[in-house]
Amino acid sequence: MRLTRYFLPVLKENPSEAQIVSHRLMLRAGMIKQQAAGIYSWLPMGFKVLRKLENIVHEEQIRAGHIPMLMPTLQPADLWRESGRYDDYGEEMLRITDRHGRDMLYGPTNEEMITDIFRAHVGSYKNLPLTLYHIQWKFRDEIRPRFGVMRGREFYMKDGYNFDLTKEDALHAYNRHLVSYIRTYERMGLQAIPMRADSGPIGGDDTHEFLVLAETGESEVFYDAAVTDIRLGDREIDYDNVDQCKAVMEEFTALYARTDETHDEAEFAKVPEERKRSARGIEVGQIFYFGTKYSEPMGATVQGPDGKPVPVHMGSHGIGVSRLLGAIIEASHDDKGIIWPEGVTPFHIGIVNLKQGDADADAACESLYAEFTKHGLEPLYDDRNERAGGKFATMDLIGLPWRITVGPRGLKNGVVELTSRRTGESEELSPAEAVKKVLEIYAQHRGGTMPEPMAGRSFHTWM
Repeated sequence: MRLTRYFLPVLKENPSEAQIVSHRLMLRAGMIKQQAAGIYSWLPMGFKVLRKLENIVHEEQIRAGHIPMLMPTLQPADLWRESGRYDDYGEEMLRITDRHGRDMLYGPTNEEMITDIFRAHVGSYKNLPLTLYHIQWKFRDEIRPRFGVMRGREFYMKDGYNFDLTKEDALHAYNRHLVSYIRTYERMGLQAIPMRADSGPIGGDDTHEFLVLAETGESEVFYDAAVTDIRLGDREIDYDNVDQCKAVMEEFTALYARTDETHDEAEFAKVPEERKRSARGIEVGQIFYFGTKYSEPMGATVQGPDGKPVPVHMGSHGIGVSRLLGAIIEASHDDKGIIWPEGVTPFHIGIVNLKQGDADADAACESLYAEFTKHGLEPLYDDRNERAGGKFATMDLIGLPWRITVGPRGLKNGVVELTSRRTGESEELSPAEAVKKVLEIYAQHRGGTMPEPMAGRSFHTWM
């Protein structure tokens, strides 16, 4: 993409309404625009990152054997009356009456609707296990929406629901989701620690939240510092293997890690003193096992092996896709702007032309642009007729992981400058060497294979 043809309305000054880093930088980098309290338009670069995160979530859900679908944003209130949650949910639920006087609601979650779908189409234990999920906009009428996309009223969320014959099968689904979530976050360059949490209005006894440590987190957390050393990495996981999934779950949850709602001072006292930590955390996902909380009152039963009806065991599993953008920025930024991890960056490489209009510089930039594009990477070419300082400031603000600077002086010596946004380190390389190095960097993030065209790897091939 050429910057002269892109819509990137960056701001030079910090917006007065932004209280935390991610909100400030998303506004300044032209990623979002507030339309109402807690409701945002996603501008092209913000939308681009949102789709990249969504693709990773889809890929890891499908890898775990879960089936994508799509449910509507509006739901009939009668479904929630069946489960008993319509009056219990509180003022966060946006209630609506349509022109025929029917009570509707803007869905904050989908347990009732997915249970209704299941009971209409599944009647035998032979159709189990089954996990369905979707990624859809949700709405919760927060009393004080703040912190940008971190606590908005409208948000984009993946929510999935498992249906199993027994509690043991449902707990395997719980473990399977925990493993798939850890892999999802690691692909995004995040460490999200699973912590014992409170189930809230969803219900159930077993639940873990996934929290990213950050000073601006909304939750106080207590943990054993050794938990931050655990990584899933490149391990191959067989999601049908009960013992393997359980072993990973136990590895990641054996050490003390809890939110303030479930903090236990007596248990925390058992942690070695030098490893005790308290901090703030940003919630980016949560998994629940709630048994027959919804299936029993809503009549979601299957014919068991003995021919008798059995209420299915269920769980739900959510990832805040839009919230993840804020969490990544909170965890990865400096005083100049965002620092995107390679796995989620909106553009893979920035190309800065120091002297637009110079024949040699223009030709070199065009050649680099074509070469990266040919290999499936997306460059952002700053071809504006602007001062070098302004171009560098824009690149630092939007946070692309790598930048190639092209100028007449360097080209006379046959080199361009390759700069890492994270470390600030630069090196002079020939244009061919710079391309090769960037391709190798991104190959490492894709398991050692050279990049392929984006459409071939994306869940949204139209993106």
